[in-house]
Amino acid sequence: MSEYQYYEFVALDQALTAKQQGELRAVSTRGRISSSSFVNDYQWGDLKTDPAKWMERYFDAHLYLANWGTRRIMLRLPKATLAPETAARFCVGESAGSWTTRTHVVLDLRSEDEDGDEERWDEESRLSAIIPARAELAAGDQRLLYLAWLLCVQNRELADDEPEPPVPAGLSRLSGSLQALADFLRLDADLLGVAAAASRPLPEKEPSAAVLRRWVKRLPEADKDEVLLRVLRGDGGLLRSELLRRFHGATEEDPAAGTRRAAGDLLAAAEKRWAVRQQQIREREAAERRRREETAAAAREQRLDALARHLVQAWNQVDELIATKRPKDYDAAATLLLDLQALAVREGEIFEFAEQMARLRERHARKPSLIDRFDRVRLN
Repeated sequence: MSEYQYYEFVALDQALTAKQQGELRAVSTRGRISSSSFVNDYQWGDLKTDPAKWMERYFDAHLYLANWGTRRIMLRLPKATLAPETAARFCVGESAGSWTTRTHVVLDLRSEDEDGDEERWDEESRLSAIIPARAELAAGDQRLLYLAWLLCVQNRELADDEPEPPVPAGLSRLSGSLQALADFLRLDADLLGVAAAASRPLPEKEPSAAVLRRWVKRLPEADKDEVLLRVLRGDGGLLRSELLRRFHGATEEDPAAGTRRAAGDLLAAAEKRWAVRQQQIREREAAERRRREETAAAAREQRLDALARHLVQAWNQVDELIATKRPKDYDAAATLLLDLQALAVREGEIFEFAEQMARLRERHARKPSLIDRFDRVRLN
């Protein structure tokens, strides 16, 4: 299997300057570079820089995959929208880590599969599907962080007695971007289902325009001026998320609320859930097999009933099919004879069938391909 690697970086909050694009070009002569992105794939060689350094200097989102099984997502958020200590609380293993720069927090999520990655997809659609989860996190939705922690649990990177962090609402109904992230990182559906059992539903309704208008009117004038200045400066990439976070008064879930489960408990419950689901699948498959068998048996009985009404004609048809000496007609004759045999068994006339079959074999003993067909399906 030939090697394949794919790199994609996206700048969301600030466009890349011409100077910055030149710095990227100095690293890669083949990369597709614009004011908002860098994309390249390699079937030999590799990117001659550390992606983490590029995330610190240029970009807000990064996706990497290799066909030997490695997948990686990095997201960068301003510290004003994600506190470093919050990220560190959830990103606690090799599969999910975080670090800070002077102004930002960078999340680094990885998935490995030793069997390699044979799945084919449109790579350039993957990161765009995941990126909205960054804005959701900036708005105070901590489900992305919890998925990161759950990834560490799945990969056995935590002690069994490690308590889970606060469980955010809405785990049982992920947004499209969060589901895309979970799929990309190969997050186990049973583990996620077990974790979601302790998650409250998200509010069904978004705030109305009237509610938002009243809230905006109450904002201090200085805050409104700052918002407008940020928009004019082109610094409004996450502004909507920040304002929504402020509107909702986003805070961390109360760690004391509810029962905090341990990593080992979640894994055990996920294994049990998987076993139950497999049993349900086996039962459904068995029921479907029975249904198909019953349908086939009923259809065969109808066919045998019709055959019983035209028995002489059926034996004549066997002779006509054999007389053509064509292989496909030999097959058709054998199929018809099998039905005649089944009818004889049903009617208690198997000895009569055997006598007719013996005479048929005797008449056509010099047709080895026909006799071979009889032998293969046990027509005696």
